[in-house]
Amino acid sequence: MGRAAMSLIILKPGFFTTVQDLGRNGWRKDGLPAGGAMDRYALRTANLLVGNDEGAAGLELTLVGPTFTTERDMLLAICGAYMSPQMDDGELPMWRPVWVAAGSRITFGAASAGCRAYIAVAGGIDAAAVLGSRSTDVRARIGGVDGRPLQAGDALPCGERGSDSGARAAWARLWRAGLAARAAAEPRGRDGFAAPGWFAPPLAYGGGAADGIELRAMPGSEFGRLSAAARTAFFTERFNVAPASDRMGVRLAGPPLEQRYSTELLSHGVVPGTVQLPYGGNPIVLAADCQTTGGYPKIAHVIAADLPLLAQARPGAAIFFREVALAEAQRIELAFEREMRHLAAGIRCQLP
Repeated sequence: MGRAAMSLIILKPGFFTTVQDLGRNGWRKDGLPAGGAMDRYALRTANLLVGNDEGAAGLELTLVGPTFTTERDMLLAICGAYMSPQMDDGELPMWRPVWVAAGSRITFGAASAGCRAYIAVAGGIDAAAVLGSRSTDVRARIGGVDGRPLQAGDALPCGERGSDSGARAAWARLWRAGLAARAAAEPRGRDGFAAPGWFAPPLAYGGGAADGIELRAMPGSEFGRLSAAARTAFFTERFNVAPASDRMGVRLAGPPLEQRYSTELLSHGVVPGTVQLPYGGNPIVLAADCQTTGGYPKIAHVIAADLPLLAQARPGAAIFFREVALAEAQRIELAFEREMRHLAAGIRCQLP
């Protein structure tokens, strides 16, 4: 694809920046993880704010964000962890649509809280789809840009494939035109960007607090292998995110959890949110790029609604688990999706 079709030029890649959508579903039976955004809530919200389908591809930033330039005017949104997004001398607002002019230089710093931020652009990142997804899987070396994190000099196309049908795309065009006109008319327009005063409140992070992150979890099929003391400790003690954590799993350091049995298990299916217990006694919470099967005991499973909180747990962060039953987890998930529908409707009601 020629440079004329490119929209974002990467000057500095940041720590670990990848193209992600909501994953390549339907391939776990063949041994391929779904992958996709670690914080699906932040990516879905960013996409809604620029008129995209919720599953359109965007950029996932980890701990330290990139620096890039825009080759054309565009509408973008930034959600997730705060990484001091700047354009020239102006700070770009988050959780809302932002119009930026062609030739803009946008810079991100280190995350002051949280771990991952997401950038959506109107039309989506138009990387080639592999098995139905544009998500980067670095272990399989597929998706995104050659199956790897971004590098300086990468040129990313932004197209119309991520646009939702009709109404959302029309809404995005109205905002793009309205904010461009506002930028031209107001003194702030000299900064080369414009944004509305309203924003989408980040509702999915209610379990985060100054003393740590609370993850709601259900006991797993091998929870009974733990000693009585270990079963109590899992739901009462503090764990900390280990530096070796990545998109495959969040490793935790804390009181070693003792098992009553030392017999090995046959490999069995696992999914993001599964809490495995290796022999050392320190749990691993599996994440977006986790394997499809594993032989470690499954002692718990973090509910889907709290996986955005897991995605924002940076090395050193404190983690606490709270036990919930399956029925409660299902009610929470239904409520979460209801809130997403309300959010989408609320965004659509905003006009320039």
